[in-house]
Amino acid sequence: MKALLDRIEQLEKRVAELESKETTQVASVSPRPAAQPAPPSEAPPSPTAMHQHESPQAAAPSSEVAAQQAEIHYPSLQIRGFGDVDFSATDQHGTNSGFNLGQFDLHLASALSRKVSYFGEITLTGTPTNYNVELERTIIRYDYDDYFKMSFGRYHTPIGYWNTAFHHGAWLQTTIARPEMVKIGGTFIPVHFVGLLSEGNIPSGGAGLSYSFGVGNGRGTVISRAGDAGDNNNNRAWVANLYARPAGVYGLQLGVSLYHDKISLSNGRNFREWITAAHLVYTKETPEILAEFYNVHHREVLTNLSSNSQAFYVQLAYRMPWLERSLKPYYRFEYIHTPLSEQVFTNQDLVESTLGLRYDITNYAAFKSEFRRSNRQSPVSPVPVVNGLFLQTSFTF
Repeated sequence: MKALLDRIEQLEKRVAELESKETTQVASVSPRPAAQPAPPSEAPPSPTAMHQHESPQAAAPSSEVAAQQAEIHYPSLQIRGFGDVDFSATDQHGTNSGFNLGQFDLHLASALSRKVSYFGEITLTGTPTNYNVELERTIIRYDYDDYFKMSFGRYHTPIGYWNTAFHHGAWLQTTIARPEMVKIGGTFIPVHFVGLLSEGNIPSGGAGLSYSFGVGNGRGTVISRAGDAGDNNNNRAWVANLYARPAGVYGLQLGVSLYHDKISLSNGRNFREWITAAHLVYTKETPEILAEFYNVHHREVLTNLSSNSQAFYVQLAYRMPWLERSLKPYYRFEYIHTPLSEQVFTNQDLVESTLGLRYDITNYAAFKSEFRRSNRQSPVSPVPVVNGLFLQTSFTF
């Protein structure tokens, strides 16, 4: 966005220079007497207002044509697609290297009126036997104003930053994969949320405060999935998110999140879940800094036994000035710790480093290469460190 604004500013300056030059040339060929200035109605039209071969009468559209051009038709459907092709090779025993078709993702957006809109996201993911089709997001939203927007549907849960900033299209994110703590199909946090969400800006001057607050179905009996068909324990989950985008520091965002739910497992055990999160990001590309921290607290209703699991990541990237700014090296460090007292999800201890390079082939396609070193610790049995090479070409259309 910053690059586009700079480009627009340069083009506006260029147009002003050309207009000034053309006016000077016209004046030198047929100068008007100073004592007889032309009335405003006789002033020549701006060169940018009409084609050089058109007359002023042809360039000025009638009121009927202008009204037709300004008319907006509803519904107005727009479709955007994403895809990727991957290759992986690791030294982990029992795994094979090779290509993977990745995920095919469609974004559908439609304005239903001036204040009502719809958004949907559908993915197709290849499996060894077939393709899984998933309705990732389906949202109907009413925009009252910049301070209050209300929507209903299935969301990516607004916890932290990554889960709402980067969705299923791999082209959207710098790296090949999402951090482990927010990966699709993971259990550390509820990635999806079904219910209603209010969001908007908070009058705060240069602080740039915004909020979101949602109520709906939390985790399902399978805790990696949301309650799409209804809440399994008749107890609503809620989530609150507050963040700031200071006007004085373009690209900076700081925020905190809070999530609460009651979890009912298939074995009949019930747990209270509290998730707190904080993030700090700077997305100006030179550099890019992403950092998030999560604490997941579980307390069993029957015994009052509790546990706290922590996770964080720090990702650094920098858009290099060479080759038309197409190169972007990056590094990410991830850490997850689940104590022995954790009873809701299995042990997920992880220490991982990722070193990679993104090369933007065009504005709509990128090639990424990564080296990862993962140490998945286990209290039951030692797990060897795994090294891997990962390649991806991702695109949008």
